[in-house]
Amino acid sequence: MMSPVLGMSFLALVLSGGAWAFAPIGGGASTHVSITEKAVLQKVTEVCRAIAESEGRDFTPTGNSAEELVQACLGPKATGEVSAAKFKSALNEIYIQNGQVDRDFVNSPAHHFNSEAFALGRRLITDGVASIKANIQKENFLAARETLGRVLHTLQDFYSHSNWVDLGYTEPYANLIRPDLPLENLADVKTPTCSDCANGGFCSNSILPNILNEKKLTSGYMGILSSAKPKGKCSHGGAADLTSSKAPRGGISKDERRSDNVALHTAAVTVATTATLQLLDDIRGAAGDNNYLRFMGVARSSVVVFVIDTTGSMSDDILEAKRVVYEIIDSKKGTQDEPSQYILVPFNDPEFGPLIKTTNPDVMKAEIANLTANGGGDLPEMCLSGLQLALTGAPASSHIYVFTDAVAKDIALKDTIVALIRSTKSAVSFFMTGDGARRSRRGVESRAATFENYKDLALASGGQAIGVTKENLPQATDIIIDSSTSALVTVLQRARNPGRAETFSFLLDESLNNITIYITGKSLTFTLKNPAGVTQKQNEANGKLGTVQTVGNLYRVRLATDKHTGLWEISMNSNQPYTLKVTGQSTIAFIYDFVETFEGPHPGYALISGRPKAGMPAMLLVSVLGRKGPASVKVANVALVTVSGSEVVGGALEDMGNGDFLVTVTKVPAGEFVVLLNGTDVVSSTVFQRQSTTQMSVSKVTIKAVVDRSMEPGKPFTLPFTVMTDATGGSYKISARNDREFKMNVPGSIAVTTGGNSTGEMTITVPANTPSGTDVTLTIEAVAPGASDSNYAVLRLSVVTKVTDFTPPQCEVVSVSAVDCPADPAACSSAFWQLSANLTDGVNGTGIASLTNRQGVGNLTHTDLKQMVVAAAFNASCCSLTVELVAVDKAMNVGTCLYTTKVTDFTPPQCEVVSVSAVDCPADPAACSSAFWQLSANLTDGVNGTGIASLTHLQGVGSLTHTDLKQTFVAAAFNASCCTLTVELEAVDKARNVGTCRFSIGRNAGPPSLALSIPLLVCLLVSALFTTSLRDLLI
Repeated sequence: MMSPVLGMSFLALVLSGGAWAFAPIGGGASTHVSITEKAVLQKVTEVCRAIAESEGRDFTPTGNSAEELVQACLGPKATGEVSAAKFKSALNEIYIQNGQVDRDFVNSPAHHFNSEAFALGRRLITDGVASIKANIQKENFLAARETLGRVLHTLQDFYSHSNWVDLGYTEPYANLIRPDLPLENLADVKTPTCSDCANGGFCSNSILPNILNEKKLTSGYMGILSSAKPKGKCSHGGAADLTSSKAPRGGISKDERRSDNVALHTAAVTVATTATLQLLDDIRGAAGDNNYLRFMGVARSSVVVFVIDTTGSMSDDILEAKRVVYEIIDSKKGTQDEPSQYILVPFNDPEFGPLIKTTNPDVMKAEIANLTANGGGDLPEMCLSGLQLALTGAPASSHIYVFTDAVAKDIALKDTIVALIRSTKSAVSFFMTGDGARRSRRGVESRAATFENYKDLALASGGQAIGVTKENLPQATDIIIDSSTSALVTVLQRARNPGRAETFSFLLDESLNNITIYITGKSLTFTLKNPAGVTQKQNEANGKLGTVQTVGNLYRVRLATDKHTGLWEISMNSNQPYTLKVTGQSTIAFIYDFVETFEGPHPGYALISGRPKAGMPAMLLVSVLGRKGPASVKVANVALVTVSGSEVVGGALEDMGNGDFLVTVTKVPAGEFVVLLNGTDVVSSTVFQRQSTTQMSVSKVTIKAVVDRSMEPGKPFTLPFTVMTDATGGSYKISARNDREFKMNVPGSIAVTTGGNSTGEMTITVPANTPSGTDVTLTIEAVAPGASDSNYAVLRLSVVTKVTDFTPPQCEVVSVSAVDCPADPAACSSAFWQLSANLTDGVNGTGIASLTNRQGVGNLTHTDLKQMVVAAAFNASCCSLTVELVAVDKAMNVGTCLYTTKVTDFTPPQCEVVSVSAVDCPADPAACSSAFWQLSANLTDGVNGTGIASLTHLQGVGSLTHTDLKQTFVAAAFNASCCTLTVELEAVDKARNVGTCRFSIGRNAGPPSLALSIPLLVCLLVSALFTTSLRDLLI
């Protein structure tokens, strides 16, 4: 099978198994997740390499993990820690959609290309791609990733559920992502397609010879509830398919590798992977390289989000927010702590918004400088409405800062805010500069709204609620500077209400830097003690352990840089409520999601949108990130911990490899809880602990809704939903809110029987002037009778204008300057070449919107894009031999034009193994991690070669280092544990010739590998030669 780049991940096992999809059955498991993973990482690698080349720097990942890929992509751009948490989260958001498709669309032939539903299946793909491109253009990346996961599942199913590879095709069916091209040679409903399989299972050669000879396209019929199918038609096959027992019996599914279909299954996996790459490349072309990386979560982890009250009394607060933003921008420029995005949401009364997002620090400076304090009177303000915009508009796991001196007028939004906090896992901190009891003009205090509501929200999210005078506000905002940083992790967070004397312990590991302790509360004392027994009290501003800063109700303790690793303690003493939080910077982190099992023909796990179900074990998908990939950490335990109590409930760990774990907690703590993870950092051999910050609880109520399409401007959108309960039945109150304030028709209540379920329906009306690509976050809540229990569902919907232009721009190379680039790399900068091309979107096209060069370092010029024919010219030195022009029209169709100039280097790089460290790897695989080996090799492109452009390892989990690639001889070293026995190095020169070098080490219990008997191994392998002919065919 095709092994994934990152190895077989846990999600591949639990989300893509069973009868419907590429399944982990047989010797070499290939799943939707492994196929997607391989393609996504390959495409991200290509984009990172292209950007590095355009910036004149090397791109040299030290390994093939997500962590090492992000570090190679972002690390050279700035100093500081590089976290892969956003990238890993983005990947999981894509992967986990496989379970959603198999659960929510189990009986939909179109979603799986079953039952010859080719036209409907393609419509799902093309509509989904249009939605993805529109969302990316509006920077709604989460909605785009969720859609991508569903689209790729359907696309990949075509190759395992149809007879495409049976017909001998080895390349993807391009018409599936090109709606302007017809679906050709389909078998009609009356045409028999299969012969009977007498054993009732799977038989080789089930497809009729005339279908194969005429190259008729068909797919297997699948029946979950009925065995009915048209006469003579193929079935999908398998125990869950009722049609497979009706003649013609059997099935043609290539989901899993069986003895009867090894070659076909392998072919299906290969073509599905290539098809996935093609679709990703189309999205990349529409998005552009930088936005494509943001879409994939490859961005600095820090995002600055401000929600600011702009009423008349807030002028001082606005000035302080402005100062903080300017300091962040000016002091962190050029480091990994520089924010990747800035978000601003002003609110007043009755207005709030708009949400302003930018990646340009100068734009953020200008926007915040334009804020003025006016209006509002003495009334409470629309704080939670502004916060709702921030939570739905900011990336997940953001840190949001709210500045206000008034209570919330829109307190009815509180439950919606809690649902959004839990859904996004964002932390919200409040800077409260009033007393929380402002009165209206009539002297009536706002009912139920106090600053305690802000404290509740801060606690639920893992943020802080800081009460401070306006004069002292500048001292309190250091917390924003602290958290506007890359690789921020939480070590410990606890809260006590009422307060009591208690000692809390926490582990500090060697990877942590900039460790800060935050304490909020009044009338409290504390003593901090390090592992050596050294102590410091709250009244020691500059002590042996660090500095203590006090402002308002906030204590900020910054530990000294010469920290001691090990177990620390902090003893708190107060009878007033208090909170405690310990943070630091580290690339050792974890991400998690609560999941639930689902039954049916393809049982598995799917993401829970709301609170987990009470009365049954809680299950989590946990992904752990290490400093040098998942192999550099060892997880000891994962537990659910009550933040406001002392209950700690450990879970059963199932290690699925690649840093992924299934955690099952049989007895969930009562009340609100968070996730605590402990383990060992292999790099430093120190133990670590990490904690999530978002509080969660269980519920006996469940509300579910499924989004199966985009919304259109000017048209009503109907959404069914289901409410289920394991508690007493009755009338359940239903409420729904969306962040765009679109008009909705929602039933006020729904009757649910005890232990039963009931279905309702709501309608959202999208204004006709809504821009394509707008995302809508919808929160639906169901409240049990007597408000004894409740739950919610958070859905993301996309507004997409109907697309009528499906034809990509066309490109024709007109001329290329006649030049033979020199073979000597040292002379490449003195020779130049030029390409001229004409581009058009056709008579009926929407017109070319952008024209860029994706490959090639040079100068691209072109005539006005509004012209029918756009003339383009690309000039480059012979140091850049290839150019790829990318034209995107206004309907986001992508046309590309690839050309490589003549070059006289046809020889691939050569590799010579110089030495291998003498080690006998243990025969017992369980002991493999304790033994290590090292390979040293020299690589060269020869005297007349163009020079080595990149050096990576395709096989082997370990660390690859090398000398400067610009040298004639490149010295490489590969270090690995005995868990990895094989390494394959790949060297690519500037003429795109490829040389690979494969080496295997043996275990001491078996015969030595052939590679060990060869003292010097020289590998001259396949040359990937770019031809010199015009490559002006449009992809």
